[in-house]
Amino acid sequence: MSALPALAVAVPLLLAAVLAGAQAVCGRRVADLLAIAGALTGLAICVLLTIHTGHGLTVYWFGGWRPRHGLALGIAFAVDPIGSGLAAFICGLTTLALLFSCRTTGVKAPHYHVLMLTFMAGMVGFCLSGDLFNMFVFFELMSVSAIALIGYKISEQAALEGALNFAVINMIGSFLFLTGIALIYAHTGALNLAQIGAALAHGGDHRVVVAAFVLIACALLIKAGMVPFHFWLADAYSVALAPVCILLAGAMSELGLYGLARIWFSALAPGLHRHTAVLSAILVALGLLTALWGAVMALRELDIKRLLAFVTISFVGTFLAGFGLLSPEGIAGVAVYVVADGSAKGLLFGCVGILQARRGVVGQARLHGRGRDLVGTGVLFALGGLFMGSLPPFGTFLGKAMIDDAALRAGDGFLPPVVALASALTSAAILVAGARVFLGWGPPLPCRPGDADAEAVSGDDAEADLAVRTPRVMTAAVIGLAVVVVAAGVYSPLDDLATRAAGRFVDVGAYDRSVLHHAVAFRSSAGQPPHWFDYLYGAGSVLLALAVAAVILWAPQRGGLLRALKTAALAVTAPLADLHTGRIGDYAAALVLGVGAIGALMIAVMR
Repeated sequence: MSALPALAVAVPLLLAAVLAGAQAVCGRRVADLLAIAGALTGLAICVLLTIHTGHGLTVYWFGGWRPRHGLALGIAFAVDPIGSGLAAFICGLTTLALLFSCRTTGVKAPHYHVLMLTFMAGMVGFCLSGDLFNMFVFFELMSVSAIALIGYKISEQAALEGALNFAVINMIGSFLFLTGIALIYAHTGALNLAQIGAALAHGGDHRVVVAAFVLIACALLIKAGMVPFHFWLADAYSVALAPVCILLAGAMSELGLYGLARIWFSALAPGLHRHTAVLSAILVALGLLTALWGAVMALRELDIKRLLAFVTISFVGTFLAGFGLLSPEGIAGVAVYVVADGSAKGLLFGCVGILQARRGVVGQARLHGRGRDLVGTGVLFALGGLFMGSLPPFGTFLGKAMIDDAALRAGDGFLPPVVALASALTSAAILVAGARVFLGWGPPLPCRPGDADAEAVSGDDAEADLAVRTPRVMTAAVIGLAVVVVAAGVYSPLDDLATRAAGRFVDVGAYDRSVLHHAVAFRSSAGQPPHWFDYLYGAGSVLLALAVAAVILWAPQRGGLLRALKTAALAVTAPLADLHTGRIGDYAAALVLGVGAIGALMIAVMR
């Protein structure tokens, strides 16, 4: 068991190296099988780690460099149930994405498979690392892999522009992250998270740590796609292959929040604990702003991939608000929500991938009514839309209910209705798209030359390559993702397991003792099932989504109150849409302004 944490990263990297070295003799089928085997092996290892860490923390010291007298010179993987559970989810999602890829056109062996395995290895290493600098190393590994995967369709200008936007913005984030690490190392002389926490717990002037935290937080919020750092995300996600989008939307964005939570609770909270209330207010406000912004933009979007990208932004905002409560109950709710929501978004991107394979476009104008014969895909897409509206009793409902209960305990009674509104709007956007494409409901949309709807999405989806039937592996992967969402809701012990794991995640003292002194003594807590009002919020969110969808689809073309409301909503939200210019210079300027504003606010209130 002691070597399992290292193997979780080593196995996919070794298989990636084998595939890269054997490219001359490695065909598509062999590459598919080896890549899926690597992802399944990672999944099995991470599941074993999650089971093994059920009562504490598993610490693996590379090279046997264990700490002496509380000083850590070696590099450690500190594995807790939240980290290993997220790593297991990432491996499972990668397995289904690779299964979906088996019949995706435009995939060339073995380069694509190498990138997917290194992407997975980077994300898993980030989840398991107990060392601040090595979190940065894995942060870079997954970023570089993601850049290559986003720009994989290298013959297309849109793919290159999306990859360039991602690369520039995330490299700026990397510089912020590295600068923050340098400041913390200069102040504490440590890079191990537990040792940083122990050094800061002794007291003293930690203003430089506040500045470092601001830089690291902004870097990780860029990765997550928070407002105002989110502009790159829709451009990048809209041009990537569907299986890549399953990983980007289902796992990578959430890793930014996981990193922020890990660094705060394991390293910085002991020295900055007096600022907890102020930090909580800032994070909750940013999260709710992001949730509403993403939801509004999703309603305006006609390209289905971009629509789902804004859905991703909205739900990551909800996760930030849940984490921003800085309580074990909030962390538990986010953990459940991430698994269910990530699977639901993977389901939706999988359906879009099937549409691309069968129709060659993803714009609602060109697809209007052309999905009537894709009954199974339409049902799964509609189910995904209802999942995003927190339909009881499924996994997304359970995660949202746990966050709502945590907010009420913290005295933030405004959070549940705002989150319900954001969920309803995103669900409505998905249901409208599904109704237009698979049922032909609503008036036909104009398709003007130059619009995204007016053009085929990609060369690999050209008419000559369109599938006559939906490949079974694609259907199996999408159904597998739907099963995860259902299972997360109906598996009754999940809320209790997540709450216990979150209690250990925030237990700073026990984490430090386990890593530095080999002592295990974590506190335990128990979860609570959803209350009756949680079901009302869930049902209300779905009903509101259906009502908004009906207004969008069937509002009169001329006159009438509904038409006036629809026109007013479009006019009010038009300035937000105008900010998404697609120009990297504008996005970089927004990033600089955002870092300056958030940094000034945090430094002013956390002195």
